[in-house]
Amino acid sequence: MKAIICSHYGPPETLQLQAVVQPAPKENEALVRIHAAALNAADFEMLRGTWSARFSGPFRPGYKILGSDFAGQIEAVGSQVTQFRPGDEVWGDLSFPLAYGAFAEYVCIPEPALRRKPASMTFEQAAAIPSAAGVALQTCGAGASSFSFLLSTAGRFNRDRRW
Repeated sequence: MKAIICSHYGPPETLQLQAVVQPAPKENEALVRIHAAALNAADFEMLRGTWSARFSGPFRPGYKILGSDFAGQIEAVGSQVTQFRPGDEVWGDLSFPLAYGAFAEYVCIPEPALRRKPASMTFEQAAAIPSAAGVALQTCGAGASSFSFLLSTAGRFNRDRRW
């Protein structure tokens, strides 16, 4: 598989598209084929090596494959995965405490970190949800029930083509 590799801190030009070994899911993980990944401020901080990003790697990036927000389709599941199966469309956030990796063709993700993608949303729309929606809800002081409302509303508005 191919992935965008960050081998050292610097500008976007330091990123390289490379062939890497496709991961295999552990017992509690699902292998997800990435259909869309969002680029956000945290990715730029990790790339440039701002002070907070250097906690995971003071001299070189601690995470070689960046990208936290993704949407994709499950290809395989570990033996302990019960809520998802191959073919399910999902989205999620791979930032800390997970190991990032959305800027690749495939990534293994623990079952609790996965969310079902609303059928009315595209992969691109779903990939834009995790960080941006989380920040918006934190800013508004909203809780988990508001997040569920946000997802159902976003899916409905997409279906009705009203933004």
